[in-house]
Amino acid sequence: MSRQAGIRHRHLTRRLTQLYGGLVLYGASSALLVRSGLGLEPWNVLHQGVAERTGLSMGVVLTVLGAAVLLLWIPLRQRPGLGTVSNVLVIGAAMDVTLAALPDAEGLPLRIAAMVAAIVLNGAATGLYIAARFGPGPRDGLMTGLNRRTGLSVRLVRTAVEITVVATGFALGGTVGVGTLLYALSIGPLAQVFLRVFAVHPASSGSTVVAAGEPRRAILRR
Repeated sequence: MSRQAGIRHRHLTRRLTQLYGGLVLYGASSALLVRSGLGLEPWNVLHQGVAERTGLSMGVVLTVLGAAVLLLWIPLRQRPGLGTVSNVLVIGAAMDVTLAALPDAEGLPLRIAAMVAAIVLNGAATGLYIAARFGPGPRDGLMTGLNRRTGLSVRLVRTAVEITVVATGFALGGTVGVGTLLYALSIGPLAQVFLRVFAVHPASSGSTVVAAGEPRRAILRR
């Protein structure tokens, strides 16, 4: 193996490690937020509400709805990458495994600690998998696709969709609380910090691109 091929191999290995490590951490951190009982991320409010009504696990609901959202990419002419498909398959599984292993947090101090830890870890997970540059998650791609098709700003599209998601999830029995608000206010800045920490620079100008990078302006919760 030539030196250049070895560099490309290590570069790809690092990106794959970041992608799957980030997705697993994302699911685990989301499960920790569930166990805090102080409110969930916008999309997980919906996932929990649907899970309450159907009897399915949150991870299964997350996966099914993620696949459904991915179908909406077709009329929006969005192209999925390895990270997009992996997002649908890995996060829900990691969430269910973590939920099975973690009990509910008992006592307000422990619940607050779990909430804060979950949000920070979720920001780190976001930075990890986005910086790997294997394509956006299905919900992120939906936002950017709607932005291109409608001409509305990503901020406006994101706000409208997430308000609808939270309201629907709450009506179905999902948990909305201080954790939901804290997550909404902090996830963007946290993700931007961790994007810089975990940035992966191109191995060389001639390296193969597996998937296009994800727009940083559309950092969203699954």
